[in-house]
Amino acid sequence: MKKLLFLAAALLFVGTTNSFAQKSPKKTFTEGNISVTYGAPSVKGRVIFGDLVPYKEVWRTGANNATEITFAKDGSIGGQAVKAGTYTLFTIPQKDGDWTVILNPTLKQWGAYKYDKIKDADLPHVMAKTSKTSANVEQMTISVEGGNLVIAWADTQASVAVK
Repeated sequence: MKKLLFLAAALLFVGTTNSFAQKSPKKTFTEGNISVTYGAPSVKGRVIFGDLVPYKEVWRTGANNATEITFAKDGSIGGQAVKAGTYTLFTIPQKDGDWTVILNPTLKQWGAYKYDKIKDADLPHVMAKTSKTSANVEQMTISVEGGNLVIAWADTQASVAVK
């Protein structure tokens, strides 16, 4: 009987711990010259922009580790030249208007918590056009569509030209 109670308690503990420790899945999108690796959070009934992701603050553009974008060869984003390499991708969401897109060469960051210490290394900031999505995007996605890097989550998408 004691073994059965111990086993039940252990299973309950493991199940509870796993549900709290779940991270957003790691995804990688690759098209041509560009590859993006990011944590893909879900809405889960939450208010995303303006609450979970504050306006006018640097955001890691995803979950867990800061999003990283790799240019296999020299390219551009928002009309700004980008040398081949891997960069951390940050954004600054706005309630109304375009978002700021930031590429920074400091890799392997958790979130944007140390951004103030590395911001002097940023490439020139560019602007991403925003629009409302036609339907709710439950799990955040980053893709390249028609020559634009597109970040879509909840009811918002931001896009910026990439080559």
